[in-house]
Amino acid sequence: MPNSQNKLPMRRQKDTLCTEFAFTLPRGLSDSKQRIHRHGVMRLATAKDEILVQQERRVQENPAYGVLVMLARVITRLGSLNSVSPDLLEELLLHDIAYLREFYNRINQQGNVHIPTQCPQCNTQFSVELELAGEP
Repeated sequence: MPNSQNKLPMRRQKDTLCTEFAFTLPRGLSDSKQRIHRHGVMRLATAKDEILVQQERRVQENPAYGVLVMLARVITRLGSLNSVSPDLLEELLLHDIAYLREFYNRINQQGNVHIPTQCPQCNTQFSVELELAGEP
């Protein structure tokens, strides 16, 4: 007689798609209380994000503004800020905007897990590995 344990259905672990990535800005955003916000989370962009960015009035008037609108859509947290707007991102230094653009491109298009960065204190350049948000 066959072992009854062999007849139990096998359970498959659900596949999960990680769509959020943690980042650290080289300089950071200074708020009205002089707090610096450097650590954040960016999610992968969707087709809907691309469509809505193109429909935005400010982007139609100035296509270069599309970068800020897209970044504001995909950045889910920056420091203690739970929402990010294009107006807020206008306050970032160009170095941080360049970092965010590179980060966005890497996670959405290239799939590369390493991103070049620079220490804000000593200006040493090095590469950091992108980490999934919520993982050690």
